[in-house]
Amino acid sequence: MKTMLKLCQLLMIFIFLTALTGCISKDELSEDLPQRKTTQLGLYLSSVEAYDFLKKEGNKVLFIDVRTPGEITAEGMPALADANIPYIMQRSKTEVVVNNDFVPAVEARLKEKGLDKQSPILLICRQGNRSAKAVDALAKVGYQKVYHVVDGANGWKQGQLPWSSQVDSEKMSF
Repeated sequence: MKTMLKLCQLLMIFIFLTALTGCISKDELSEDLPQRKTTQLGLYLSSVEAYDFLKKEGNKVLFIDVRTPGEITAEGMPALADANIPYIMQRSKTEVVVNNDFVPAVEARLKEKGLDKQSPILLICRQGNRSAKAVDALAKVGYQKVYHVVDGANGWKQGQLPWSSQVDSEKMSF
């Protein structure tokens, strides 16, 4: 009987620790939870809203995928994206750095499209974390109409919105 009681106690402790570990890793450690994806500008769109916005505004908007070139090559990107300008670059398997050419590359793409600093810009990444940081980087240099796609490319694909597996090299900035 004592052995059975001890076994039940150990099992309960194990279940409690497993649940606790799961909660911490999901709620406390994840950078990609929706409640953590806030930006200085506070302009948020779901992937479906972003798609509708792009259809409505057409060439008056710059749509940038900020994922790494490796992600774009492996997974593709939204078909309506104007370019891939990574916000973060991976130097090695363990070292990731902010792309210092991000803002100048966005400015160059705006100019190519005949847009300016007051034009709307949509940013998307995989789940919404990097695009939120990229919005803040553009806000720091005076951009005010930069929208963050909160559910990212994952939401775009989940919503079955137009996706391109074959990415035109002209859309790649690096």
